[in-house]
Amino acid sequence: MSRSINAALHSGFTEPARDTLWGHIYLTPELKSITRANAFIRLHRIAQLGPANFCYPGATHSRAAHSLGVYHLTRRMLSILCERGAAEWLSFRGARSMLCAALLHDAGHFPYAHSLKELPLASHEELSGVLIRSSPINQMIADAGGDPEISAAIVDSKIDAKGDTEILFYRKLLSGCLDPDKLDYLNRDARYCGVPYGAQDIDFIFSTFHPHIERGVDITSRGIPSVEALLFSKYMMYRSVYWHHSVRCATAMVKKSLLAGLTEGVLQPEDLYNLTDAGLLTLMARMLERGHKLFALGVRAYEGQFFSLAAEFPFDGAARRGLSDIMERPRYEKKLAAALSSGTGAALSEDQIIIDVPEPFRFETGLFVRGENCLFDESTSFFAGKTAQAFGKSLRVVRVFIDDAVYREREALFSAAARTIFDSVAGE
Repeated sequence: MSRSINAALHSGFTEPARDTLWGHIYLTPELKSITRANAFIRLHRIAQLGPANFCYPGATHSRAAHSLGVYHLTRRMLSILCERGAAEWLSFRGARSMLCAALLHDAGHFPYAHSLKELPLASHEELSGVLIRSSPINQMIADAGGDPEISAAIVDSKIDAKGDTEILFYRKLLSGCLDPDKLDYLNRDARYCGVPYGAQDIDFIFSTFHPHIERGVDITSRGIPSVEALLFSKYMMYRSVYWHHSVRCATAMVKKSLLAGLTEGVLQPEDLYNLTDAGLLTLMARMLERGHKLFALGVRAYEGQFFSLAAEFPFDGAARRGLSDIMERPRYEKKLAAALSSGTGAALSEDQIIIDVPEPFRFETGLFVRGENCLFDESTSFFAGKTAQAFGKSLRVVRVFIDDAVYREREALFSAAARTIFDSVAGE
């Protein structure tokens, strides 16, 4: 390992931060200063899993804790890859920029950001890139030995890397099949939710890594079981935690409120950026006080007053045409509300029904497997071929949620009617 890279990853890391998952995480004094900046402190006030704590009470960990974990795993990963040849094309400034990028990769995150990708909002990666290049974070990154322009380009792939090999390499590391982001959140989320699905053998996974200047990370054939474990863990975490029906309902209630606000022009995208969880609740409560009634859904979601699950269907065959377009979904909700009202004799408005359609799901399996000399999709793995696609397909379940105030009076009638009517409404 070259002296400059060795210094970038090992010199001056004297400041410990104690983490539940990884123990002591060491930073330089300059990197620690970044964690004391307002932009990072805000992440302590955003729950990593949003409303999941209503189902898993221990899931109260923050975006800040996750960001420190990603930084920690990135530093470990870089050290191992440099020992195995990556030092030939990496620099001190680039490595420090990568560490800053890992620490700040979620700096632009706002509440429910991952779940609001369908809305006309800037991505949190784009917002992170803007923040990284802005004062005072840009100077803090420079003080830590990095370059804010490089850090921003690593986080936000829309920024032109201008063919810079080192930046492109770092992008592959931060966003891939076995990236530090995924390795931290699967382990961390499983720990705090109290479920066994997400735990990964990080030491063994890293032992199978080899750097590639264009692909980022290759694995040996010994690493195939580790990838399989990670893919299955991701599947189980989505099935049991991330897309639990109560979590989907709470998210859909917030999403419906915000969509209405953005569509009606009473809410601007910039109103949501830089918010904390408490800030978003305050914003929705203020909108409700001003007479925008649909914001009651978002406030109720924060208070744990979820709609009831009336019916669910596999995505294929049930959800057709414009149903997967969130901008068109209110029209289908209005039709379904009218049809259900007619079929049950209940007065159900479009504000009392939500059709929830999960976004497309995919497993990242683009790793190259040394020894088998092929991509993971073509390897001897159980997840090769169409298996991963089948797992992802099984997760996409369309759900119909109905306001408890109406639903509980005619539960059996609503469930039967929803199943009978949904397909005809969705297919129109």
